[in-house]
Amino acid sequence: MRTDTLAAIPSPPQGVWSLGPVPLRAYALCILTGVIVAFFWSKRRYAARGGNPDIVLDALLVAVPAGIIGGRLYHVITDWYRYFGPGKNPMDVFKITNGGLGIWGAITLGTLAVWVLFRIRRVPIAPFADAVAPTVILAQAIGRLGNWFNQELYGGPSTSPWALEIYRRVDDLGRDAPISGHSTGQVVATVQPTFLYELLWNLLIVAILVWADRRYRLGGGRVFMLYVAGYTLGRFFIENIRTDPATTLFGDVRINVVVSAVAFIVAVSAFILTRKRKRETPTEVRGSAAD
Repeated sequence: MRTDTLAAIPSPPQGVWSLGPVPLRAYALCILTGVIVAFFWSKRRYAARGGNPDIVLDALLVAVPAGIIGGRLYHVITDWYRYFGPGKNPMDVFKITNGGLGIWGAITLGTLAVWVLFRIRRVPIAPFADAVAPTVILAQAIGRLGNWFNQELYGGPSTSPWALEIYRRVDDLGRDAPISGHSTGQVVATVQPTFLYELLWNLLIVAILVWADRRYRLGGGRVFMLYVAGYTLGRFFIENIRTDPATTLFGDVRINVVVSAVAFIVAVSAFILTRKRKRETPTEVRGSAAD
């Protein structure tokens, strides 16, 4: 039921368009846009640190598929009840365009893949991690727009001016289709736009990382640690506002709240323990045979 508001943020009328037989999904386009923006900014930042910008493409080619796999694995493992059990279709596990990529799994497996690449190339990973840290969270901010198009990841009812209108969407046969359908114009709820809270928080962390990196000339992976700490701090509180179904631990604590708290503690501890690290220069020579 709709909660009356004086003003509200409208959801897009649809999140999927057809280009002939090809569906254009806003969720995927937002993620792709974030990746492209992060790629070009990463090249500039890594080159400014003395690194070979060409290796950024190599890192992208291993990080993206690993990140997608890791993100999907995390989502499926933590939200297994969506795919397995009576009335569920396990093949939906592979429908990633419908949403469902856990950032924790994406960052973890993507980082591991890049670490392996840099080990093979015999290039220090810390300068690269520090260079890409603000670009990664900027990509996350852009990707959150995909949740807006999908009408997902929101909080409880709200009457605030920034409340989000959730529309009833249907397919061409008039059946409910919250993600792939088109809006009927009927507002079924006005809710807290937690995707927007996280987007704005991510942009704030981008600014903090760039400022801290320039002001204190951080090195040794400490910009990346600061990114993890900053993101998880905001995610801890935002996650507590969300009302979408989620796996819980310790009674009714959402699993992502627990993961955020643990990751924040680890990142802050690592940042403090490495306070004497200095900024190093990548050792790879531009135009080397390894390219």
